[in-house]
Amino acid sequence: MQVAVIGAGSWGTAISWLLSGKGIHVSMWAREPEIALGINEEHHNPVYLPEVVLPQSVRASHDMEEVLRGAEAVVIVTPSHGVRETAGAMKPHLGSDIPVINLAKGVEGGTLMRMTQVVEDVIGGRERLAALSGPNHAEEVSKGVPSATVIAAYEDSVARMFQELFMAPSFRVYTNTDIIGVELGGASKNVIAVAAGMSDGLGFGDNTKATLMTRGLAEMSRLGRHLGANPLTYMGLAGMGDLIATCTSQHSRNRALGQWVAEGGTVDSYAEKTHMVAEGARSAVSVYELACSVGIELPITHQVKAALYEGASPDDARVLLMGRSARDELHGMDLIQD
Repeated sequence: MQVAVIGAGSWGTAISWLLSGKGIHVSMWAREPEIALGINEEHHNPVYLPEVVLPQSVRASHDMEEVLRGAEAVVIVTPSHGVRETAGAMKPHLGSDIPVINLAKGVEGGTLMRMTQVVEDVIGGRERLAALSGPNHAEEVSKGVPSATVIAAYEDSVARMFQELFMAPSFRVYTNTDIIGVELGGASKNVIAVAAGMSDGLGFGDNTKATLMTRGLAEMSRLGRHLGANPLTYMGLAGMGDLIATCTSQHSRNRALGQWVAEGGTVDSYAEKTHMVAEGARSAVSVYELACSVGIELPITHQVKAALYEGASPDDARVLLMGRSARDELHGMDLIQD
């Protein structure tokens, strides 16, 4: 089988390693020609996960038409803010029956669309689209560390096809019919992870982080249910599983961003220092705006947005969150009860 992996960052590199290890021929699209050259000549990505050796069955190109030629499935692994542009570049070279799965986690600024909605808006064919999300740090997946994920699609047959495609001895894949919850969970948990990082930067302990994660999960669930998600999805890999990993891991860019800001840095200086995208920085705005558009309160997300973009200090956020009026723990959770 031939699969096109669109994106040659850390996650795209890890996914290419995973698929090629199953005997699948992988064609990678790299925005930077030098990355494609390094993969083809040296069999490793010279910028992202350079220690990962890619077999000769992985070939890379800067030419989208070349990468998509003969592909039987497409995996989009770009940052969320680049998905629309990427889908537009794919469209002239992509057959209408080729299944596409998106691995980017976010809500598009302005339109407030989920990622599969963005892809559908550009290339059409909702029935062939799927999303993958879970506690999957590229650094660990690419080393064969036992991991699991969840795939949701608009059609069950597409979810099952991608489940079989990605399933590997070190990578267990579940399916879920709730594509709304899987996608929104993946986007909103990144914002909570930024808050967890701020807690680390302020020197707080396990009590604080556990509180942020628990109450963060509550606001994630409230928003998802209001938009049609199954609240049980948030107890699974795309919700609690990904939240735990992203809030606690040394590999988490979002947690690291929060710590960086709490210690006096900025979103821009973090990006300049790491050359990495912390999706939570963008999602803090788009997820908050999505919640406002449907009248759902997200207090943690609101404070993260204020700390990142409005000059508020992380300690101000602590004071405001801890000073909120007393209420029942399940306040507002009637929205997730059928």
